[in-house]
Amino acid sequence: MRLLFITSNRIGDAVLSTGLLSHLIDRDPGIRVTVAAGPASAPLFGAVPGLERVIVLRKDRFKAHWWRLWRSVGLNRWDVAVDLRRSAILGLIRAGEKMSVPKATGAVHRVDLLGQMIGRGANPPLPKLWWNAPHDANAAKLLGDTAGPLLAIGPTANWQGKIWPAERFVELIETLTGPGGPMQDARVAVFGGPNERPQANPVLRAIPQDRRVDLVGKADLLTAAAVLHRASLYVGNDSGLMHMAAAVGVPTVGLFGPSEDALYAPRGRNAIAVRTPESMAELIGFPGYDRHTVGSLMTSLTVDSVLTGVETLMGWTPR
Repeated sequence: MRLLFITSNRIGDAVLSTGLLSHLIDRDPGIRVTVAAGPASAPLFGAVPGLERVIVLRKDRFKAHWWRLWRSVGLNRWDVAVDLRRSAILGLIRAGEKMSVPKATGAVHRVDLLGQMIGRGANPPLPKLWWNAPHDANAAKLLGDTAGPLLAIGPTANWQGKIWPAERFVELIETLTGPGGPMQDARVAVFGGPNERPQANPVLRAIPQDRRVDLVGKADLLTAAAVLHRASLYVGNDSGLMHMAAAVGVPTVGLFGPSEDALYAPRGRNAIAVRTPESMAELIGFPGYDRHTVGSLMTSLTVDSVLTGVETLMGWTPR
């Protein structure tokens, strides 16, 4: 049996689609899988069970990327074909079962929406990531031999408005890992993409060198997943990394403000969202708002609010 799975460009959306992919793989053991995804998210699928091919779907003018994809897959016969991009390609390929994501009615979380495709909108399969031995080896090398708890921090995002101020992350880290904290003396791993070091540096500089694990721009996506799997707790802005943390099972606290947690809160066995007192609409609705020049819209989210979320998630006694 063969499965064609067309998923998202963005890392976060692609992670959220992996629960559906996992369900289809488990439903038909031994099925051979081809994944088509954007350049940013394609590396997430490099260790999928039964993988035959990952097709990197780069956008082109006049939607020529869909023609290129059809030339790659259109002459094959698929047992199952899934299109999460609502393109026209399902009508142009041969498949025994065709599945397209429905349009949402109201505020429906992306995972629940994908669950509707298999009749499990109320109990959808949770996101899941796969990695292999080389990724585990790379993770072990990055973390070193030091044992003990690991706090993972995601202080970056793809937009300044979604970034919680660095000094708040520093205060949170000091409270959790400082003297008397619930993770006293824990190492702190700071994540970020290759171009996000300016966002991460103020946090990195505040962590004692002997407990600092600098992973900014140093880990591919599946190595990052392997590192996250070893963490005791993850706290970070709404981002693809946040969704990865929830997908690998680490207790995850996602920080929200000018984005909709009702639609994109982290989904996992142990994950919650903590948001600003204001709604997204309130944060982006002020006169003169300009997405391209606005600073952080997360300043009303206090450290105490995030700590309360952490304590609730972890079952720790309130301060």
